[in-house]
Amino acid sequence: MLKCFFSNRYAGRSDLFEGLSIWKEEKYRELQGQYPVIFLSFANVKEGNVEAAKMQMKALIARMYEENRFLLDGNLLSENEKKMYRNVTMYMSDVEAVIAISTMCMYLERCYGKKSIILLDEYDTPMQEAYIHGYWEEFTGFMRSLFNATFKTNPYLERAIMTGITRVSKDMSYPCQGYDLRPHQRASFFESMFSDLNNLNVVTMTSTEYAAAFGFTEEEVFAALDSYGMPEQKESVKKWYDGFVIGTEKDIYNPWSITNFLKKKKYQTYWVATSSNGMVSKLIQTASSEVKTKTEELLQDGEIVENFDEQIVFNQLDVNESAIWSLLMASGYLKAVEVEYRGEEMEPWYHLKITNKETQIMFARLFRAWFDMTK
Repeated sequence: MLKCFFSNRYAGRSDLFEGLSIWKEEKYRELQGQYPVIFLSFANVKEGNVEAAKMQMKALIARMYEENRFLLDGNLLSENEKKMYRNVTMYMSDVEAVIAISTMCMYLERCYGKKSIILLDEYDTPMQEAYIHGYWEEFTGFMRSLFNATFKTNPYLERAIMTGITRVSKDMSYPCQGYDLRPHQRASFFESMFSDLNNLNVVTMTSTEYAAAFGFTEEEVFAALDSYGMPEQKESVKKWYDGFVIGTEKDIYNPWSITNFLKKKKYQTYWVATSSNGMVSKLIQTASSEVKTKTEELLQDGEIVENFDEQIVFNQLDVNESAIWSLLMASGYLKAVEVEYRGEEMEPWYHLKITNKETQIMFARLFRAWFDMTK
């Protein structure tokens, strides 16, 4: 949706947005189709070793170059630049890969006279896999250099939006989150994978900013059910797919589940089937009996109260047991029905429950095998 809205390849396509809320605002209409847009998704970068992971990412960057191969026509690029362009393949060096996205932004600005918008989906999947498979230390240097070249020292960047599950801090991460990066405005947020980036705005599951934008509101879902001739399903749909709490918004529905239900008219676990549970499974396998007891309470529709930091360091996950609760909340399996702040330092204590019936089914599956192993 964002790509179609901003990309100059969709210039003049007002028909895609007429009748939608965004089209009611003139200041937004003026932005439609105005920018070169680079869209990348790291969702499928799930490799067992560092070299395979880097090659997969290089292949995605090379594909993006192929999509813009028209830049090689004419005299827009010098002969040396054309040679460099053709060197961008899945077999390119790490150095070539690190600067490839920012270099493409330069070419696109030269072509269109405008800076690029970069959309990076599931930026953290490669890092989760690196943690699971034990090559995190080898991988961080490459990722830090890539992000630095793409988002900090890139003068051809208009704005970038990154989405993922984990929020990287210090040497690692935590969770849904969106990162909105604007160049040339200074702000320091974390000593992390993103520590070098400018004006990094992090939006998490507990943020009030854009709270209603992370999913469908109840009003939107009920209107859709009426439109599809299923008004009698509202109560059941609410039980299955409602319950996500984002900031102060308490009735947020997962768009993937709702759109699939509207299409198939069948109750099943649509969203959880798309989730990567590798990191959660790894933490579960090494969890204590106390975690097992709390999990059983959750599965019985109970509530637990936990204190944890939304910024979790990956190299501390094996010794920081609270990580499992923050990860489950950020992944959407658990919701914070209340957050209370205690003590002089106002530390957050989260009242956690399972989000809805859909997530309860998957939550039970995640822990069933572990329960059997530890009997």
